[in-house]
Amino acid sequence: MEFLTDYSPKDDKWDNHRGLTDDVSNIYASSLEYERYAQRMALCSGYLQFAELVDTSTGELSYKLRKASFCRVRHCPVCQWRRAMMWQAKFFQALPTIQKEYPTARWLFLTLSLANPPIKELGETLSHMNTALNKLTKTKEFNRSIIGWIRTTEVTKEKEREGYAHPHFHVLLMVKPSYFKGDNYITHARWIELWQRALGVTYKPNVHIKAASTDIEKGALEVLKYAVKPADMVANRDWFLELTKQLKKRRFIGTGGVLKDIFQEKEQTNEELIFVDGNEPPTEPEERKLGFNWISKEKRYKRVKSRE
Repeated sequence: MEFLTDYSPKDDKWDNHRGLTDDVSNIYASSLEYERYAQRMALCSGYLQFAELVDTSTGELSYKLRKASFCRVRHCPVCQWRRAMMWQAKFFQALPTIQKEYPTARWLFLTLSLANPPIKELGETLSHMNTALNKLTKTKEFNRSIIGWIRTTEVTKEKEREGYAHPHFHVLLMVKPSYFKGDNYITHARWIELWQRALGVTYKPNVHIKAASTDIEKGALEVLKYAVKPADMVANRDWFLELTKQLKKRRFIGTGGVLKDIFQEKEQTNEELIFVDGNEPPTEPEERKLGFNWISKEKRYKRVKSRE
């Protein structure tokens, strides 16, 4: 066995994401403005070290990441994937306390968008959307029953027109049970009116709202995900380079109400990106560790013995 997937088939996602990082790095390498990003991404997660753990009751082997060096470039597919898992882990860690303090609270999933702008107007459009969302959260109807919210930003490439983007907000709303009673309930039509008024537009913008099922964790995975799909990054070089310019220094996550302090958007450390998805730092020495190098030509992580 010489490849990571020989040892742990479920870790094929490492091969997939690291292959996409090569693709995005090549796009950045073609631009003098972003050549430094390409250089950082070329070294990202080039070596991975896993601890091989044995379940004493079943004898089953599992592999947990212990060492890696991440570039932390915003649009690096590997780092974006790890960052999304970090946000999800932080939410899941906080959820039991939230549910204990607000045992009757319910959850809604809200998606807000507007007319797709040209990619060169994306930054201006996102500023306008953030201002509009701030207005929306200050309305009486919003504050009547909504006690907390988490907002993430996603930008996809418009399929019909080249050079256009589809920015939208995913919002996880935490509401009082009274939200579903009488005048407290906000209909879909009313959500459209509220968002339209906040945006100050003459057309009816797209709004999707639905109540969460009992599986809030599944819904949170959808909200707390990547900001830009890797497939969109590599679909059109000029679109992606302009997207990078338009999204510089912009925040992709926001919170409010009782969920205001659940996240802090800041530069992540290697350790924060390593220990995610239920992976915790070891408390005792571990017997066996396996190292893997990224082999670009083969698009796979291959075992290396000298660094173990």
